[in-house]
Amino acid sequence: MRKIKRNDNVMVVIGKDRGRTGTVRQVLPDAGRVVVTGVNMVKRHMRPRSLQQPGGIIEKEGPIQVSNVMLVCPSCGKATRVGFRIREDKSKGRYCKQCDSDVD
Repeated sequence: MRKIKRNDNVMVVIGKDRGRTGTVRQVLPDAGRVVVTGVNMVKRHMRPRSLQQPGGIIEKEGPIQVSNVMLVCPSCGKATRVGFRIREDKSKGRYCKQCDSDVD
């Protein structure tokens, strides 16, 4: 189980996009990186593939280190650290360490 998952709302805490928030589009666990919408925009020079896909310079999100983002708690709305606990039904779940509420 990971601390940051797909479709989580996260805030960037370190780097050129510090303070920005976005949704996690993709998690790359082997590289320890995540792709967040609207963060770490990079430009790629693309060759034309067909008439429907023209070439040119396109901007897309690049991966960012997972240690540079923090989860935004859905209940308190703050960037927070994430903890794990065993619930009453013996399932493992994440919780916000600031307001002590379950994240998922």
